[in-house]
Amino acid sequence: MLDIAEELNRWVEQGRDFAVATVVAVGGSAPRRPGAALAVDADGTAIGSVSGGCVEGAVYELCRQALEDGESVLERFGYSDDDAFAVGLTCGGVIDILVTPVRVGDRVRPVIAAGLAAAASGGATALARIVRGPAELVGRALVVRGRESDENGSRASASASHDSGFRGSAAHDSGFPGGGSYDSGFRGGAAYDSGFRGDGSYDSGFRRSAAYDSGFHEGGFGAHPELDRTVAGEAGAFLDAGRTGTLEIGEQGSRCGAPLTVLVESSVPPPRMIVFGAIDFASALVRVGKFLNYRVTVCDARPVFATEARFPEADEIVVEWPHRYLERTEVDARTVLCVLTHDAKFDVPLLRLALRLPVAYVGAMGSRRTHLDRNARLREVGVTELELARLRSPIGLDLGARTPEETALSIAAEIVADRRGGSGVPLTGAHTPIHHDARSVPTGRIGSVA
Repeated sequence: MLDIAEELNRWVEQGRDFAVATVVAVGGSAPRRPGAALAVDADGTAIGSVSGGCVEGAVYELCRQALEDGESVLERFGYSDDDAFAVGLTCGGVIDILVTPVRVGDRVRPVIAAGLAAAASGGATALARIVRGPAELVGRALVVRGRESDENGSRASASASHDSGFRGSAAHDSGFPGGGSYDSGFRGGAAYDSGFRGDGSYDSGFRRSAAYDSGFHEGGFGAHPELDRTVAGEAGAFLDAGRTGTLEIGEQGSRCGAPLTVLVESSVPPPRMIVFGAIDFASALVRVGKFLNYRVTVCDARPVFATEARFPEADEIVVEWPHRYLERTEVDARTVLCVLTHDAKFDVPLLRLALRLPVAYVGAMGSRRTHLDRNARLREVGVTELELARLRSPIGLDLGARTPEETALSIAAEIVADRRGGSGVPLTGAHTPIHHDARSVPTGRIGSVA
């Protein structure tokens, strides 16, 4: 639900009762990923989406019912073989959706409100909810809020707030029947996909920027303090990586005599796009970057070009030698670096540094001749073949682009394909999945019993 935190926070401030439906898990092809939410208030106003239209009507009615009876429910929607137009996902996917009433006076409201307020203000926030387990625990929630390091440079800490639980319970099996694959949602389908390098290794992110401490302060699940600490710690790890998904906790790990499934939703500040080179192509890329929800910085050593008048939509404009700026600025595993200068005196020192940083993407503009010359110069200054393999050059996908806007689209398409694991080939006639998750990892499991 944190994907619609700003709107929901306004509803809380206005004292509205509402119910929120959240995607917990998906199987097969599904249009929305875990954490996607639809909310309905007492007047019938709806915001958000859980399926791109496939099951919105049925979920809307579930929300209205939850508002009336005050009970949460876990519901599964899938493709109907008998009637493709019946309530279900005609794309062939399966989704589990948790519907939760959030009414004035409900014990769950304070913790939901705390998470929404923190996310709406732009703070790093993780909301953890038990979606499967003993009836007395289902629906209980915990919020972990990350705070950036203070002025003295001390490590940031995380605070946790809690509630006493939802009404009602949801009893569902944790897998998909019929041998279908089960996707716990611990994937790149969230708003922020971070932490996974191209070689398959994992980087928890936030290099030299915000550090988060998963330490827990006080209880959130009643008489289960060990479970409180376990969930708070795991939610902090999800938050570090800016990820949303589910966590499976076995009997031993839960300390409550039964396995649990916990949905962890993370909301973190927008990822960074740093565009080096204040040229006309950069202006178009800034606009596309903002559209993709990046915080965009333009950097160029030439003050006559790096101006607010030329880049009104940029979040930040820096007049400095590119490599010097990159040395001192904050980057993380979600950051994308786009080098558009195609000038050796700027490119070589910049790329020498960039290719050694744990960022998501490094691309450089230039002709194939420029690319070969630049690679030779980079080798001369000690850049290894493994490091050069990270460089996307010439930058962008082959769209036949000519104008700055078309080129920006080409670059953005490559960034999205790299992030999501797409091939870049036309979907028409292709046999590849429509929704890719190249940086997926297995469901997190703690204390599982064989």
